[in-house]
Amino acid sequence: MIELGRKQILYIDHRADFGVYLCEAKDLGRRDGECILLPRKQVPSEAKKGDPIEVFVYKDSQDRPIATTNMPKVTLGELAVLEVLDVTKIGAFLDWGLEKDLLLPFSEQVVKVKKGEKYLVGLYVDKSERLCATMKVYDFLRTDGPYKVNDTVQGIVFGKNPEYGVFVAVDYLYNGMISKKEAVRELRIGEEIEARVLNIREDGKLNLSLREKGYIQMDIDSARIMDKLSENEGFLPYHDKSAPEDIRREFGMSKNEFKRAIGRLYKNRQIKISDKGIELI
Repeated sequence: MIELGRKQILYIDHRADFGVYLCEAKDLGRRDGECILLPRKQVPSEAKKGDPIEVFVYKDSQDRPIATTNMPKVTLGELAVLEVLDVTKIGAFLDWGLEKDLLLPFSEQVVKVKKGEKYLVGLYVDKSERLCATMKVYDFLRTDGPYKVNDTVQGIVFGKNPEYGVFVAVDYLYNGMISKKEAVRELRIGEEIEARVLNIREDGKLNLSLREKGYIQMDIDSARIMDKLSENEGFLPYHDKSAPEDIRREFGMSKNEFKRAIGRLYKNRQIKISDKGIELI
């Protein structure tokens, strides 16, 4: 059976003025066999009847199945980061490497997408037997990754939940999450990030953090506070009684991390702490 949305090897069955018709090996020469058109401009110059050709099968602008030797950036059941070319009344259209752009229906968008931005999407067949993109990629993700605790990984944000945290596709393939506690700054859907593997759950999903190990992170936090002090004439109106949300917004760290960092700086006699804030010595 010729499969929509997949790369496959098909064979030249017969020619027409506008291309060649391809079929599976078992259907070669059969009048009742299933065939599909490969347009003439994509037919190899030396191709002859019976030759195998690797193609991708999708639907043209008139919803007819058609083969192409151009390979898309994503195939059925896979994930890819694709750019939004346009947003119309029926949804967004994405660049997936073929002449006909890929539709991302409004119903499959988890946020309002913007032209020129890139998002993680999966490819599926809709109720009308057309290939479409979806941003609802949770079920596409795997849980058998090769990672270890403290590995540094790359990923892209694909979802957010105010109760749990931020969902990340690690290497665009594996299921990961940054909890509310570990999400030290605002992350947007479609943002590519670097994170650390905190632990691996029994179901194989990854718990991630944007922060380094404690002793390394304290060095980073201390340096960040010193930089901000230097940028603000040696004084900042924050101290150990400041609101946690103010500290997170200003420094991108939790209140406990802030207190540890200023404690180190105070112990090293680099800053003074008062009820008005912190100040360079």
